[in-house]
Amino acid sequence: MGMFGKGAALALGLLAALTMGTPAADAASNAKLFAKEYGDTLPPIGFVEFCQRNPDSCLPAEGRQRRAAMTEEKWLLVRMVNAFVNGSVAPVTDETLYGTPEYWTLPADAGDCEDVVLLKKKILTSKGIPEEALRITVVLDEHAEGHAVLTLVTNRGDFILDNRRNEIRNWAATGYTLLKRQSAKDPRKWVALEPVRDGSGVAGTASK
Repeated sequence: MGMFGKGAALALGLLAALTMGTPAADAASNAKLFAKEYGDTLPPIGFVEFCQRNPDSCLPAEGRQRRAAMTEEKWLLVRMVNAFVNGSVAPVTDETLYGTPEYWTLPADAGDCEDVVLLKKKILTSKGIPEEALRITVVLDEHAEGHAVLTLVTNRGDFILDNRRNEIRNWAATGYTLLKRQSAKDPRKWVALEPVRDGSGVAGTASK
């Protein structure tokens, strides 16, 4: 799917980009701009299967820029892509689309939260945002339900790209509980964002 293939979605992205300032953490979250990592954990099964089908999409990046140095132009790009994809992909469950509870894939015009995350990461990487700074993240939302978002790790903090809103927020201002995300060293490996209480890793699947 071309990034600028749909006029209405592009207009939405441009409007969001031009009317929103550079994301910044509020005073209450200044003490924790960056989400804390607690060591290795298990990746979601849907992600593992996606990598088996698409191994080239899960290779470690050659660069070492694990925190992106953001400019106003890069923030503009990120806001545009976030709003564009949100407006282009209709929310539909894997059960409806594929007849299975969990199937991660790049969407055409419909998909669930994981599919949206994969598309945002692909577009942003192709536009020059370091891949190791774009990390698929599993959270619990305000209803304690599984959800997937994309974390942009910058030198100013960790920011969340969410299919439920065009506004990009610092991770601590989302109202979500972050469970785990991709490792900066190797996208096939995942790290816990909560203390691991047993040897099985942090559980968590995403669906919306």
